[in-house]
Amino acid sequence: MTNQQFEGDPIEDLLPSGAVLATRLADGEWHRLHPATPLLRGGIVFIVLAGYAISSARQQLIDLFFGAPHAHDDGDPLIFITAHGRLPIVLLIIAAVLILIVVIFYLSWRVHTFRITDEVVEVRSGLLRRSLRKGRLDRIQGINIVRPFFARLFGAARLEIDVAGHDANVRLDYLSSAKADGLRLDILRLASGTRQREAAEASPDGRSFASQRVADFIAPELDPNFAPPESVVKVHVGRLVGSILLHDTTFALLVMIALAAVASVATNTVEVVIYFLVPLVLALGGFLFRRFTKSLRYSIASTPDGVRVGFGLLTLSNETLPPGRIHSVQVRQPILWRLPGWWEIRINRASKSNAKGADAQRNTTILPVGNLDDVLRVLGLLLPGTSEDSAQVLRRGIVGSGAEGGFTNSPGRAAVIRLFSFRRNGFAAIPGVILLRKGAIWRELTLVPEARAQSIGISQGPLYRALRLARVHVHTVNGPVRAELGALDKDAALGFFETASLQVVSAVATDSTHRWRAEGSTA
Repeated sequence: MTNQQFEGDPIEDLLPSGAVLATRLADGEWHRLHPATPLLRGGIVFIVLAGYAISSARQQLIDLFFGAPHAHDDGDPLIFITAHGRLPIVLLIIAAVLILIVVIFYLSWRVHTFRITDEVVEVRSGLLRRSLRKGRLDRIQGINIVRPFFARLFGAARLEIDVAGHDANVRLDYLSSAKADGLRLDILRLASGTRQREAAEASPDGRSFASQRVADFIAPELDPNFAPPESVVKVHVGRLVGSILLHDTTFALLVMIALAAVASVATNTVEVVIYFLVPLVLALGGFLFRRFTKSLRYSIASTPDGVRVGFGLLTLSNETLPPGRIHSVQVRQPILWRLPGWWEIRINRASKSNAKGADAQRNTTILPVGNLDDVLRVLGLLLPGTSEDSAQVLRRGIVGSGAEGGFTNSPGRAAVIRLFSFRRNGFAAIPGVILLRKGAIWRELTLVPEARAQSIGISQGPLYRALRLARVHVHTVNGPVRAELGALDKDAALGFFETASLQVVSAVATDSTHRWRAEGSTA
C-alpha cells in the first residue's frame, strides 16, 4: 500500500456533521506510543539489575559514605575498586552507559510509530533494522487490551490486534489506558464497514493521576455503556476453585503422585520423586495455576461491535471478538463435572502467532466453567439471533440423547464401536449453524456457523465399510475444536454431506458479517 492511497479527503471528511472520532489516533496519520514504552518493554530489566546490585553492595556503600572501616579485599569488586581509588572512573563509565541506554531508548521510541487508516493498521519500528507490519481491518479476528500490573502503574495498556493468518497479529505496546479503549472502538467501527462513528464526546473528570491509577486497578473490565448487565455471565471464585479441583488434569496429577509414591516405597529410593514427580508437578501444577489466575474476574458480554471477554487478576485482559470471527464452538463436560452440572466453552479462531510464551496463547476458552443456563446465555452471545426453537435444540444437543431435538443418531449396529454413546452420537442443524453431538462419558456439542465452514468431508475405513457406517468432517481453521462425527449410518452421512454442502455454499455467498455495520449486513 502506498502513501498516495491516503492522500485526498481525510477520515474526518467522511464523518457526518457533528460526529467526532473517539480518539485522534485513527486519522490516517503516524502517531507515537506512550512515552513510558521503552521502560515498560525493556528498561525494567535494568532497574531490577540496578536494585540487585545496590542490595548486594549495601554494606560496602554504607561503609564508604560513612567512613566506617571495611574488611580487607577478599575478592569483592566494590572493595577492590574503592581501595585502589578507581571509583570515579567506574562511576563515569556507569553514567556513560546509562546515558547511552537512555538515548537508545529515546530514539527507539521516536522511530516506533503507527497509523490507522480506513483499510489497515500499520506499525513501523527499528533503529538499524527497520520493519513495517500491516494488518487489514477486514481480516481482524479480535482486539485485546492487556493491562500488565507494572504498566497499570503508568496508566498504560497494550493493544493486541488479532489478524487472520499465521503470525499476522499487530501489537501496539504501549498506549495510555484511555486511548487504548478509544482506539479499539475506532478500529472496530472502521472494520465494521461504516465510516461514520457516533459522537464520543469525552469530558475530563478532573481526577488526579493517582486517583486515575486507583480507578484502573479496581474498575471492572466491562464498560456498562457497552455491556448491558442482563447479558453478562460471571464466574464465581468458589465454582472456579471447584472446577479446577475436579478437572481431568488435577485427577491425572493425583494419580501420578500416588504411583510415584508407591514406586518410591517399593524401590526404597527417592530418584523416582526427583526425576519424575517434581517436573510433572511443576508442569501440571503450573497449568492449573495459570488456568485459575487467568479465569479470575472473568466476564463476558455483548457489545455493539461483538462479544467482549474480560479476565485476569494482576494482568488484566479485555478482548472484543467482532461478529463472524468465531469459526467453531464446542461445549464440553469432563466426567468429574457431571454431578455439579458444569460445562466449558471453547472456540476456534483464525489468528495464530509465532511468538513464544504467553504472547502465543490465544484466548480460545470463552467460558471456563458455567452451568447450563450460563452456557445457553453465552451461546446466545456467540450466535446472535437464535430463536426460542433453536435454543431448545441447543439444550437437547447439550444434555439430551436420541432423536429429540431433531438429531439424526447413529444406528444400533454402531454400538459395536460406540457402546455407551451411540444413542447420543448424532447431528442436527438450526438456521445457519451445524450441530455435531457426541460422547456419553465426556459429553460434547460442536457448533459450526455455516458461513465459517471451509469444506465438508466424508470418510469410511474398513471397519466402517463392514458396518455400513461413515464419518463426517466439517473443516474449519485450526484450533482446539475438531468438528467431526463418526459411527453414522452411511446413507445418513451422505445425506448430511449433500445438504450441508449446499447450505455452506449458500451461507458463504450471502454472508456479510465481516462488515457488520455496513448497510444490508446480516450481523
